[in-house]
Amino acid sequence: MLTKIREKAQGAFAWGILILICVPFALWGINNYLDTGKEAPVASVGDKDFYQRDVNKAYEQYSQNLQGMGIDEQTLKAQALQKLIKDEVLLQYVHAEGLVATDNEAREFIKSLPYFQVDGKFSDKQYKALLSSQRISSGEFVNRIKNKLIMEQFQHSIIESSFATQYDVESFFKVQNQLRDVDYVTVPVQPLTEQPTMEEISAYYQQHQDLYRTPEQVSVEYIELSLEHIAKKVVVTDDKLKAFYEEQKDQYTTPERRKISHILFAINDKTDAKTALAKAEKAKQDLKSKDFAALAAEVSDDKLTAKKGGDLGLFNVGVMDKAFEDAASSLQLGEVSNPVKSAFGYHLIKVTELVPGNIKSFDSVKNEVAKAYQKAQAENAFYEAGEKLTEMSYEHPDNLQTVADALGVTVQKSALFTKDKGEGIAADEKIRSAAFSEEVLQGNNSAPIELGAERLAVVRLLEHKAAALRGLNEAKQEVAALLSKENAKLLTAKKAKQIKVRLQAGESLQTVAAENKLEIKTAKGLTRSKNALPEQLSEAIFKAAKPVGGRPSVFIAVLPAGEQVVVSLSKVTAGIMSDDDKKQLELAKKNIANAFGQTEFNQVLNSLQADADIEIRAKTLAQ
Repeated sequence: MLTKIREKAQGAFAWGILILICVPFALWGINNYLDTGKEAPVASVGDKDFYQRDVNKAYEQYSQNLQGMGIDEQTLKAQALQKLIKDEVLLQYVHAEGLVATDNEAREFIKSLPYFQVDGKFSDKQYKALLSSQRISSGEFVNRIKNKLIMEQFQHSIIESSFATQYDVESFFKVQNQLRDVDYVTVPVQPLTEQPTMEEISAYYQQHQDLYRTPEQVSVEYIELSLEHIAKKVVVTDDKLKAFYEEQKDQYTTPERRKISHILFAINDKTDAKTALAKAEKAKQDLKSKDFAALAAEVSDDKLTAKKGGDLGLFNVGVMDKAFEDAASSLQLGEVSNPVKSAFGYHLIKVTELVPGNIKSFDSVKNEVAKAYQKAQAENAFYEAGEKLTEMSYEHPDNLQTVADALGVTVQKSALFTKDKGEGIAADEKIRSAAFSEEVLQGNNSAPIELGAERLAVVRLLEHKAAALRGLNEAKQEVAALLSKENAKLLTAKKAKQIKVRLQAGESLQTVAAENKLEIKTAKGLTRSKNALPEQLSEAIFKAAKPVGGRPSVFIAVLPAGEQVVVSLSKVTAGIMSDDDKKQLELAKKNIANAFGQTEFNQVLNSLQADADIEIRAKTLAQ
């Protein structure tokens, strides 16, 4: 739970969120701010106007981030517009307050973004190619990042100034670790005695026609670049592969594994070098009759390792003095060195485990070397082809064949697919999102789409089928099945409500359950984090009001399949801090403080928005 609080508190301003949300919004391209012509703005914040294209772009981003959550398009567009407005209100405020971010801060942040990295390092080529594909200059992009950074700076200033008291933490754990005792019965979905009539089917169909539309579909033609495809064209010879093998020999080498132990005779204020050496020589003689580990435990001045028989673990070069390392490297398994002097004193060193290193022969890894060589040689060609793909698909927006001919690839075609589902290349969500974008639906090539680090694609509309209403005859059986399911749920809900009313009137659960032939289940000392109940039931139990006046709290929880659970909550016991909780006390304070701070920031933002000069034209969300 503490982790979730931390995620919620920090998530709004963490670097990862800036990467995943702010930067894609920044990458919309400068076209959002130019060529508005006579188009009327759909909303304004002070002097800043937002147009339908801004809302559409924000909606596209929202629909990707929230895909699969069942939120309708109009709601998402409304949320996207509110996001634009809130961001602009905050931006105008932080500018008015004089907050700034330097060019260097922005550039360092940009260099940290995975969008612009190749093999974990910032790539100027990648940076320029992506900005070019979005029709945006480096200066404009840096400016947008600076805006995002100062907005984050302001948010940090509020959230990090918040604090939590010991009382706040104890109150949190009283709720979080709360125990609840419940008895409950599950009312199964009730069987129907009558099927829906044709009149009911027709009426339901007329009222819910949106449910019986075939979804909007498109098919695309596309070209694809892949590092793997380019690599296969790289010609290899044995001489080239052998040279590459020698350069990359470390990749085919298993290093030696060597574990060592030691006995230290320290040189210090009490023991001079001569005395320490004499002790070491005597110990070497004693090893003829004593076990090394036992002697280390007895006489070693390295008390930490002495407890483990002198064990130093795996030997790593560069940690100890050179004389120590040279001796440790030259010993055979089980061999003990003569006294070796280091800055700490004299050591007796023993090798306790030795697995020799191994270099795989060229012949044994030739195929692997060939693939690695081809990939390495193909990387520059791939990125150059990516730049060419970006430039030409923009310069020739009305066809893909010109680009395909220039790159030596084939234009391919997909089958029809929807926004939510597709096959082949359309199985990738990024492809579907691009295919249904305003740019592609208007007949233009898409911007290059990254399908992982080593694949790029550009799509173009081939066929577009609008959503269409299915006829009643076609949908009749589906409607009847849905009506039957809903009617059965209504009967189940009615029965559960009757049981609830009787329990609230004072009848015992045992009596009501027996009459309805339902099994009573009991859960004592139920906790939030560790219980085997269905999620919906557990959530309802811990949201329910506490019992009052010795009477149980009675409520109903609905399970996904339609079952209704009637619950009698008889006891609530305040939670206490466990030993594990106490160990994380400082973390708890920090996370709860962050949660308080995030709430405070949201209140500040709402206040700024209430005072801002905002105008929204209602027609925007209908488009």
